[in-house]
Amino acid sequence: MIIAVASGKGGTGKTTVAVSLAISAADQSSAKPLLLDCDVEEPNSGLFLDIDYTSGRETGVLVPEVDLDKCTYCGRCAEVCVWNAIAVAGEKVLVFRDLCHGCGSCGLVCPEGAISEITHVTGRIEGGTDGSIDFARGVLNVGQAMPVPVIASLLDEYLPESGNSTVIIDSSPGTSCPVVEAVSRSEYVILVTEPTPFGLHDLKAAVDVVVSQLNIPAGVIINRDGIGNNEVEKYCLTANLPVLAKIPMDRRIAEMLSEGIPLLSGLPEYREVFLDILAIVRKEVMK
Repeated sequence: MIIAVASGKGGTGKTTVAVSLAISAADQSSAKPLLLDCDVEEPNSGLFLDIDYTSGRETGVLVPEVDLDKCTYCGRCAEVCVWNAIAVAGEKVLVFRDLCHGCGSCGLVCPEGAISEITHVTGRIEGGTDGSIDFARGVLNVGQAMPVPVIASLLDEYLPESGNSTVIIDSSPGTSCPVVEAVSRSEYVILVTEPTPFGLHDLKAAVDVVVSQLNIPAGVIINRDGIGNNEVEKYCLTANLPVLAKIPMDRRIAEMLSEGIPLLSGLPEYREVFLDILAIVRKEVMK
């Protein structure tokens, strides 16, 4: 069972939910759950777990390398690149690695076979365990603009190894390409929001991507319940989205999280809430 945790905006409690689901899944089964932190620009799920990292490797994008002894400067490579990552100016070929998406089109159309591919390192993927939860994360290098290749490498490496265990994917906030990459391989998406006008606006954007375009079943967790109004619940009712849980606004939660203490460790009464969520999601996935 692969569950992605997403949110239309940052700061809604997405990581808190993802870590709590992983801890609950570990309590529920002898098979260790797998928590994947796909928020590669700011991976922080591991801060709430005592992870012993045992593996790590660099990852990146395949970018063109031009053999100028073969190149005739015909410009076909530049014509086919929709990202403008390669340009031909007179008898010079310029490659802009940070724009390249690694599609390989330039090499395919080169009539002289002058283009090969090399790896442009953009980040790392690292894995480990805390004893009860297997964990892996992607880390985008500072200054890099494209998190998607790092996310794809993380999922490619760890999802095939997950077997029958429960997999929790902590995605980036928002609704852009990194979120699409992270949730597209999931069987169910939990959308975390808050009962405010901003929360509702961004929840609608997330629903449009996850449910309407990717056609993945989804449910909603309302965090900081009590600080706003009931418009989010009304929307969920009209959109046929189940509200899986409501977590109240509680200063104790904020204090614990600021100290790196997981929600279920500091307030174990919430354990049943997340066990119920897992049961609901499993039932939906098994339909």
